[in-house]
Amino acid sequence: MRRACLSIRVSALLSPLLPMLLLSGCADLTVRQGVPEGARATLALLETSDLHAAVLGYDYYKLAADPSSGLERTATLIAQARAEYPDHLLIDNGDTIQGNALADYQAGPDGPACGQPLAIHKAMNALRYDVGMVGNHDFDFGLPFLLRAAGQGCAGAAFPLVLANVRDVSTGKPLFAPYILIDKPVRASGADGQPVMATVKVGIVGLTTPVVNSWNRKALEGRAVADGIVETARELIPRMRAAGADIIVAISHGGLDDAPYRPDMEHGSWHLAQVPGIDALLTGHAHHAFPNASGSAPQYGLPGVDKVKGTVHGVPTVMAGQWGKQLAVLALALKREQGRWVVDRERTAAQVRSVTPQTPPDPAIAALVRDEHAGAVRYVQAPLGRSDYRMSTYFADAGDVSAILPVNQAQAAYLAAQVRANLPQYAGLPVLSMSAPFKSGMAGPGDYTDVPAGSLALNNAADLYLYPNALVGVKVTGAGLRAWLEKSAERFNTIDPGVTGEQELVSQAFAGYNFDMVTDSALQYRIDVTQPPGRRIQGLSYQGRPVADAAAFLVATNSYRASGGGNFPGLDGGNIIFAAPDASRDVLISHIRQARTLTRAANSGARSWRFAPVHTSGPVVIHSAPGMLQAARDAGITTVRQLRADDGSGYAVYSVDLAAD
Repeated sequence: MRRACLSIRVSALLSPLLPMLLLSGCADLTVRQGVPEGARATLALLETSDLHAAVLGYDYYKLAADPSSGLERTATLIAQARAEYPDHLLIDNGDTIQGNALADYQAGPDGPACGQPLAIHKAMNALRYDVGMVGNHDFDFGLPFLLRAAGQGCAGAAFPLVLANVRDVSTGKPLFAPYILIDKPVRASGADGQPVMATVKVGIVGLTTPVVNSWNRKALEGRAVADGIVETARELIPRMRAAGADIIVAISHGGLDDAPYRPDMEHGSWHLAQVPGIDALLTGHAHHAFPNASGSAPQYGLPGVDKVKGTVHGVPTVMAGQWGKQLAVLALALKREQGRWVVDRERTAAQVRSVTPQTPPDPAIAALVRDEHAGAVRYVQAPLGRSDYRMSTYFADAGDVSAILPVNQAQAAYLAAQVRANLPQYAGLPVLSMSAPFKSGMAGPGDYTDVPAGSLALNNAADLYLYPNALVGVKVTGAGLRAWLEKSAERFNTIDPGVTGEQELVSQAFAGYNFDMVTDSALQYRIDVTQPPGRRIQGLSYQGRPVADAAAFLVATNSYRASGGGNFPGLDGGNIIFAAPDASRDVLISHIRQARTLTRAANSGARSWRFAPVHTSGPVVIHSAPGMLQAARDAGITTVRQLRADDGSGYAVYSVDLAAD
């Protein structure tokens, strides 16, 4: 019996395959010389971003499964998208190798030998990624570690990494390939509806946030420097076109910001979209999903941003969220015009597909990294000491400092010891510390620090201090300290006491990890949320006396903040007086080991800030994990009560009595 055959017109580019096709038993093939004008095809770009080493859906800080995240579940979404779009490219946006305890473990002395890639790259290699990029956090473990992980001299990523705007200072050349050109076969159809095989030359350029110059100064100083993304794109895109690129995809590790463009701005993708020649934009870093029709973050409302269709200044744009929670799918509709492929923007579709607890994991991923996962679990279970109280961030926005005070105590003690030993010129200055609730629900109702009373291990320290930032000491004036606290107080919306309906206390536009606070009984201040930003800090005093503008303080903080992270006034790296060789997390670990036991009386009682009392006509509310009211009570927070157990997205709604704080 003769097999059924499809009548296929083969382009000249694929005509060498004709003998093989004829051997298949099909003789009714038509060879088409070139792709006809008006032919159409679809090429899907599948993007992950900010994976932060989340290979598995597992929380190493809680030592528990997390079915809402992990590349093992994104893999299922990838398989589904591949079935839907046979012609596709799988691309990662960066912030790949850092971000959880597995990453910390593998960056340490017990990490993989040169012949083994990192666990995250094992999984990505198995999933056949086509291209990857380098995010700011990928520099956190140092440049040699990054280059090794990328496969330079050791086993690593089996796919190319592109990064155009970070160059070697000695040679002037990019650390990685600035862009790549891929000849991608696609299934097309002519204007007559007949199928035709074709090739699209896809140019992909990588651009990371230039704030690595300050945030990752320790890793890059003297070795590499980052340039602005717009200038770099303007230089390279014509070169890519001249090399034959039909379409150009920009991978930008940065979000959207319509502030005047600066070469060092953190989120430059809004400006990048206006560079001529970019056909598609894959963004990241901001940990948001785009498009998002219901998104309320400020960047969704910027001029030229279509949060429903997924375009920025008309350029098809996507962003996947963090930790493998989403897969962004950008289905580029292609049309043959004047001898090359162009993007039909009207027919292009952008969407973000999310992992749910019902999304089955790909079992092959867990099998690949079984040993690495077991090693990370052993690593985080190493004992440090004990605590007689629960440390959590469920109500950090209402004043609970139980998870923040130990960090501040460790940082302040470390800096004070350094001053005594090595910096006598600052011996007479008060030493304070700033820290923030690093996990405050941004990624869901499970995204909170929660360390139970009892034995403390490395995973608990990592839960208290999420990032591998270095500890830094800065010198600030009293005016600078007030400005720092004013910026931090932007965490809160402006509350109108006369409104009878519910008012949200916390601004979703201001990340919890930027809510810096002092936790020292010697420093006292109130936050008046009825005042506009910049005029909220009241009664700032030190040891019972008002803080004068000309007063001087030393403040222990992290390298991210001291170098400009979060755009805090006066913090741009210029007032650093001490850069520690140790990470803040390691300082905390050492502090716990020395203390042996943390107690609520000694390590959780000092609170510097409260809300300025105000009576409101309606409830002022915050969102946190449900059923956690006892955690607030245990921490001495009596001003909150639960109004609703579920706001429809898994969070509970709590009211905060501002008059009683």
